Amino acid sequence: QRKWTVARLSEMVGLPRTVFARRFTEEVGRPPMSYLISWRLSLGAQLLRETDVTLATIAREVGYSTEFAFSGAFTREYGVSPGRFRRSPATLVPPVD
Repeated sequence: QRKWTVARLSEMVGLPRTVFARRFTEEVGRPPMSYLISWRLSLGAQLLRETDVTLATIAREVGYSTEFAFSGAFTREYGVSPGRFRRSPATLVPPVD
């Protein structure tokens, strides 16, 4: 697990955080934190589909401190709880950007 933050990413590319955020938004079309949250949740969705590991483990793997935080974010993003998503038909898998 890595701690992906805008500050960390901007440090990795050698740009001030505000410059990195502006350029990222121009190139990707959405702010870095919005993209990171969606990306982490997509990875979580993939793990829900492809593994039998617990929700708490998946939450930690994608950078959430608790399964409750992950579950809330997942439900806001996809409109369905992680447990229900895991049990639903595979055609509902969101894309990983």
